[in-house]
Amino acid sequence: MKSSMENLWAPWRSKYIYFGKQKKCIFCGAKNKATARKRYIVDHTKHSFSMLNAFPYNNGHVMVAPYRHVRSLEALSDAELLDLMKLVTKTKAKLERKLKPHAFNIGMNVGKVAGAGFDGHIHIHIVPRWAGDTNFMPVVAHTKVVSDSLDSLYTMLTK
Repeated sequence: MKSSMENLWAPWRSKYIYFGKQKKCIFCGAKNKATARKRYIVDHTKHSFSMLNAFPYNNGHVMVAPYRHVRSLEALSDAELLDLMKLVTKTKAKLERKLKPHAFNIGMNVGKVAGAGFDGHIHIHIVPRWAGDTNFMPVVAHTKVVSDSLDSLYTMLTK
């Protein structure tokens, strides 16, 4: 029996598709606080920021990145590296309080071959996980269900 991809009609997500086709780095320009909501910037520190992933693996998927456009951890100063890791810790704690996940995947894709969509700007993914969040939909229907919109998550995480 041949399996085919079914379409889940979601026209409100078209802005994320068009946003994703930009050639400019999605992380650069994050210091501009006037566009924080448009970019889904959740938090700012001296050297780093966190933002919701427009193409989340799971509900609450956040990325943490330094402001400086560098491709590896080794290129960061000690101050930038410490600031980045402290923001990862702070963001994880915020996700725990607000979303109450059972666990997390926290990691990096360093380089295009490793899966980095933006391999020139290092970033750390924080993906909340719940028991049973991997269900039949991706296997049977080739569809991933994300239970909350980026707008409602942004509002929740920035309160």
